Amino acid sequence: MLWLLLILFGCLLMNLSLGSVDIPFTEMLKGLFGAEIKPSWHHILLNYRLPKSITAIIVGGGLAICGLLMQTLFRNPLAGPFVLGVSSGASLGVALLLMGAGLFTVSVSPFLLSNLALSIAASAGAIFVLAIILTVSRNIKNTMSILIIGLMFGSFTAAIISVLAYFSSAEKLQQYVFWTFGSLGNLNWVEISILSSFFLLSIGLVLPLIKSLNSLLLGERYAISLGVNLKKTRNHTMLITGLLTGVITAFVGPIAFIGLAVPHLTKLVVKTSDHRILIPATALGGAILMLICDTIAQLPSSAYTLPINAVTSLFGAPIVIWLLVRKRKVY
Repeated sequence: MLWLLLILFGCLLMNLSLGSVDIPFTEMLKGLFGAEIKPSWHHILLNYRLPKSITAIIVGGGLAICGLLMQTLFRNPLAGPFVLGVSSGASLGVALLLMGAGLFTVSVSPFLLSNLALSIAASAGAIFVLAIILTVSRNIKNTMSILIIGLMFGSFTAAIISVLAYFSSAEKLQQYVFWTFGSLGNLNWVEISILSSFFLLSIGLVLPLIKSLNSLLLGERYAISLGVNLKKTRNHTMLITGLLTGVITAFVGPIAFIGLAVPHLTKLVVKTSDHRILIPATALGGAILMLICDTIAQLPSSAYTLPINAVTSLFGAPIVIWLLVRKRKVY
């Protein structure tokens, strides 16, 4: 855990110092501690790079924890934070806002195209799908059936988005596609405080479930024999995952790969299935990987920036494949 913290701190400093504008490492440290540096460097560091780095840490840690919870709950190594369809619901909310006007020939005010309006629409879509999933799960005892229902909701919302895209104008379709690329640099300090509040709240709600999650690793029947309330644990886990995933997607867009792969990478490093260790280690691993991907996406010394959603899969997936082939097993 100490090594992970040191690596996280190193990746944070690297992320802050590299970008389209090169800021010397010593000057970057001076700026962080309040010393006088070039006004342009000060503005870039405190108003753009630092908020983006903090967002990367929260997003990476949050998605990694959500992926771990889903893989434990469904006992499926391919489960991720988006299997419940919450991310698809958020995408549907944004699609209705951006492309719905083209379908219904309704004029859209400039406010409805702002980042705040997009976040509200994505949150509304995510909450709507999460509410349906939790309502349906009350009458279902089989956990795997909930996984299938979540995937079907994802397919259903994707079909609606395809219909909206077909009737939408090229400009609105382009705006939606850009949103799906994901972005860590559009948040101000107020939005970051809201995102961090949801992250800390989710961590606080997960901690009482650690014993139940450890019991689920050996199967539902074993967990029930230990006195675990399976239905309550399942609902709480899905609520935490859906809420945190929905909020993250609403603020930064859909981010692939992190929630699926980081739990596996963490297990290869810490070599344990105990959630008392896995949860903080997975959060740190997700934050580290997100910072690395964001640093790559910045294309240091270049004026261009790659979509973060593409970088997480393009550079991360081969690493996971190599590690899993080398270890020859997931757990």
